[in-house]
Amino acid sequence: MNLFISVFTKFFFVLAPFFVLSMFLAMTKGMTRAEQRGIAIRVTISNIVLCGVIFFFGNPLFEILGITLDSFRIGAGALLFLSAVSLVQGQKGGKIQTGDGDISVVPLSIPITIGPATVGVMMVMSAGLPDAVQQAIGFGALFAAVICLGAILYSASRIEKALGKMGIEILTKLSGLVLAALAAQIIFTGIKNFLM
Repeated sequence: MNLFISVFTKFFFVLAPFFVLSMFLAMTKGMTRAEQRGIAIRVTISNIVLCGVIFFFGNPLFEILGITLDSFRIGAGALLFLSAVSLVQGQKGGKIQTGDGDISVVPLSIPITIGPATVGVMMVMSAGLPDAVQQAIGFGALFAAVICLGAILYSASRIEKALGKMGIEILTKLSGLVLAALAAQIIFTGIKNFLM
């Protein structure tokens, strides 16, 4: 249970739910509530599929490329730290091009929700779970975090009314601070293990 809670908390903040919410609201402005909810459901399904692929194929990819887990920890931690800084400053990543098609997979799922830093952290965390039972618990926690994000997007209009734009912005910045601490921990673990 402790493993589930720990992994769930980390993944929930790594997914940057309040930043994703603010982007979701901006991109679905003018849509009906039914249309917003349809997009929220498609984003959630897309996230589950993508997260599952990344989570379970991290270890084989390390072996194929000959990359050690600790070197990947340092790289993923650095990316996550840059992402955290962007959140604190009020922006994550560069300018997103939406185009005219369905926005649920690109850009809402990739790269807004699942960007390079998120991919790196998922692979590091999955590789750090050695046996099948722990991996199953880890994926269950990741699945729960994605579902929570989906529920936030599904209730986006209500949350916006309750918190307001300023409230969402404050929560986004707080999430960035938590991510910065998590990034530092990942980097320090990688350096410590690399030097041992």
